[in-house]
Amino acid sequence: MSILGKIFSKIFPSAQAAQPPASSGPSSDDVAAAAAAAGAARAGAATAAPAPLAQVDVEALLNDMAQKNPQKLNWKTSIVDLMKLLDLDSSLGERKELAKELGYTGDSSDSAAMNIWLHRQVMNKLAANGGTVPADLQD
Repeated sequence: MSILGKIFSKIFPSAQAAQPPASSGPSSDDVAAAAAAAGAARAGAATAAPAPLAQVDVEALLNDMAQKNPQKLNWKTSIVDLMKLLDLDSSLGERKELAKELGYTGDSSDSAAMNIWLHRQVMNKLAANGGTVPADLQD
């Protein structure tokens, strides 16, 4: 899973893949329904839009997480603290990988500039995908 995908899965519960219940095998009705669904999916694949993620108040969610965290983490300005708050690897290598995922074209050895850019981009991506993010944290 991409690093941005990991961030999304921590903030948007619907981004996590649902685990299908265990069964002893498909019935003939299940097979027929799956075949019908596959045909409909192929027919509508060109026009089908991805399912929207659930609306989430990102600020409230992260503030709540920060209050429960024993570390004092400033997720509103620090990509490192945001990743730590979400219990993700915040190492320079991971941040460089996230920067690559998001199309960073600056100098990745200037970690301060990259971190500022990363934080802004992550907030923009959260807002673009159903998150309510404070305006001052977006472009």
